[in-house]
Amino acid sequence: MDYAGALARRALVVHPGAEMYGSDRIVLESVLALTNRGWNVTVVLASNGPLAPLMEESGAEVVIMSIPVLRKSRMSPTGLLSLARETARATPAMVRTLRRHSPDVVYISTVTVPWWAVLAKLLRYPVICHVHEAEDTAAKPIRVGLSAQLLLSRRVIANSNACRELIIRDIPMLRHRMNVIYNGVAGPTSEPTPPRHTLTGPIRLVLVGRIAPRKGTDIAVEALGILVQRGLDVTLDLAGDVFAGYEWFEDDLRRIAAASGVSDRIRRLGVVAQVWETLESADIALVPSRAEPFGNVAVEAHLAARPVVASAVQGLVEIIDDGRNGLLVEPGNAVALADAIHRAIDDWDATREQAIGARAEALTRFSPERYRTDIADALISTTGSTRI
Repeated sequence: MDYAGALARRALVVHPGAEMYGSDRIVLESVLALTNRGWNVTVVLASNGPLAPLMEESGAEVVIMSIPVLRKSRMSPTGLLSLARETARATPAMVRTLRRHSPDVVYISTVTVPWWAVLAKLLRYPVICHVHEAEDTAAKPIRVGLSAQLLLSRRVIANSNACRELIIRDIPMLRHRMNVIYNGVAGPTSEPTPPRHTLTGPIRLVLVGRIAPRKGTDIAVEALGILVQRGLDVTLDLAGDVFAGYEWFEDDLRRIAAASGVSDRIRRLGVVAQVWETLESADIALVPSRAEPFGNVAVEAHLAARPVVASAVQGLVEIIDDGRNGLLVEPGNAVALADAIHRAIDDWDATREQAIGARAEALTRFSPERYRTDIADALISTTGSTRI
């Protein structure tokens, strides 16, 4: 295909982090969607980290600069005042960056960097916002405040129907600007090892993700204790670090584990650069999130051919069909999670075959190639260009 018409197209991509969690991996796929089409892409990151060199390898220019990021920890009068001061200091540099690159489109990844949409709109650069958040437990004024910036976008992408419906429930006039593009999730580079035929020795559970209440890490630890009390030989690997400001939660996990007598059955792996070895070393993957707009980890577990037990919440119910390609349980319920894990173990032959079948489906439904095509087409239509 001839992409010569796109060579002059410029995109400025703004992302609030530089780690390799779900939204970080997806924004990298978005950048690849554009660079593969011949676009000139500049990525603005709020910090340095493992994502930065991968962006450069994808063909993008990376700019690391101090930009205001709206965090939950700042949702207080003192925090918002600090954010306002930070925004005022950062605005001149943000304006210079926009003018220097003069993008055909500003692609904003997540709603946590809202000031970019305001400045881009004032400077008359088209804006497209990709929403990865679905905070249905937040108070309506907070939800509306976060979503109001989307009114400045020509197009809004949601990563699930659950995410889209939550936003248009609060701001109905966004309905016709929003479309759903499911995440594209790259699988392992080689065929994964199938699940074990027989569960001899410890049954290995794994939870990949931030150590945080919304990810349900505490529910997984409680479920581990319940299973051990039932006489099952089970262990739990936690792959991920505690979210900044949630160190108290890490202390809670230690207390829960100690009270259940399972401290020696939990292994902390920290952040893993690639999840495949971690998933393949496990028997069952857990996704006990209290909120999950999409659920990359569930897809990754499918791609690794590992059985999944997850919460019946938000985007996870769009990935997992209960009883067909995984098991769904009530969020926040450790007994329900333990019961589902127990069922998966007791009917291991069926569980194993189910996981192998789920991989074949995920390879097509959540392929990076499909995602990159959809994202590139969305950005092209936002610029008003039909040259590709």
